[in-house]
Amino acid sequence: MIPVNQPLLDGNEKKYLLECIDTGWISSEGPFVERFEQAFARRVGRRHAVAAANGTAALDIAVEALAIGPGDEVILPTFTIISCIHQIVRAGATPVLVDSDPLSWNMDVEQVAAKITPRTKAIMAVHIYGLPVDMDPLLALADRHGLKLIEDASQMLGQTYKDKPCGSFGDISTFSFYPNKHITTGEGGMMATDDEELAERARSLRNLCFQPGKRFVHEHLGWNYRMTNLQAALGLAQLERLDEFVARKRFIGRRYHELLQDVPGVQLPLTRTEFAENIYWVFGLVLDKTLGIDAASAMQRLSLNGVGTRPFFWPMHRQPVLLNKGWFEQESYPVAENLAEQGFYLPSGLALSENQIGQVADQVKSILHNR
Repeated sequence: MIPVNQPLLDGNEKKYLLECIDTGWISSEGPFVERFEQAFARRVGRRHAVAAANGTAALDIAVEALAIGPGDEVILPTFTIISCIHQIVRAGATPVLVDSDPLSWNMDVEQVAAKITPRTKAIMAVHIYGLPVDMDPLLALADRHGLKLIEDASQMLGQTYKDKPCGSFGDISTFSFYPNKHITTGEGGMMATDDEELAERARSLRNLCFQPGKRFVHEHLGWNYRMTNLQAALGLAQLERLDEFVARKRFIGRRYHELLQDVPGVQLPLTRTEFAENIYWVFGLVLDKTLGIDAASAMQRLSLNGVGTRPFFWPMHRQPVLLNKGWFEQESYPVAENLAEQGFYLPSGLALSENQIGQVADQVKSILHNR
């Protein structure tokens, strides 16, 4: 089986992890956490970076740090992972959805303005799969209406928007370091911001809102969302190789394009937009319905032929847990629905060899030819 993802861990990872073990600093109190945060902030062009236990934790903290709560509305794409909506819902706020752009697969920014109401508190921009959201229109809307802007750059570390690092936009940005991301800490996440007060709030929220001098007297509720020294050591070693990893991802994307560009009925990722070159966090395919095969069937056939795949995100407006709350019942977002039903991604991990890319492409052609 060619796995859908396999990270590369052959840099300074072992050296830094052994340093943690040798010194005994394995908890969140260890020095690698601050080293990782400082290096990360420099890399994404932010004043502050705050490490967290995972990417979902980073999103939870970002929403809470911005004081989003009952009566507020947050505009976000329906085509995203459910982590984006967790804390909006739990905070008592209302998620407001927009559809996707059919070419970039990102949120359709032209739909956002019409969704703004007097209750709108924030916009959440989520970069999807390899290309960034068009940020300038969202920044302009946020400025015009006095809205907060959360930038979920979990899939986009190392990418740029108009030559500025993804993760450097808006009030606060979030990242994930799950093993399939450009750099990994096993599990882990990060928030980044230029606002010192917001950074301090995030640090407090990740650490149970302990207070200096009154550690066990709490004025606010937070979480134990701390990153360990072991995770941070791994992350720092990975961050040192980010440029190499980005180049590798782009090579994988270009090679797949070369091998699959002439396959009829298959939409490949855009190679670039006017503001960015694709970074190919994953290499997705969207099958035309005229082929008579959906993503689930194609994935099953590829699995039987030794190729691992993953489905595209299932839209928020079709999530049973949200429909059971009475939300989105009469709402339809046809682009996102098509992406969910007809889209999936191929093995795209950093350890993928050129020979494996060729094998995967051959199997894709085979199952579509013999459908």
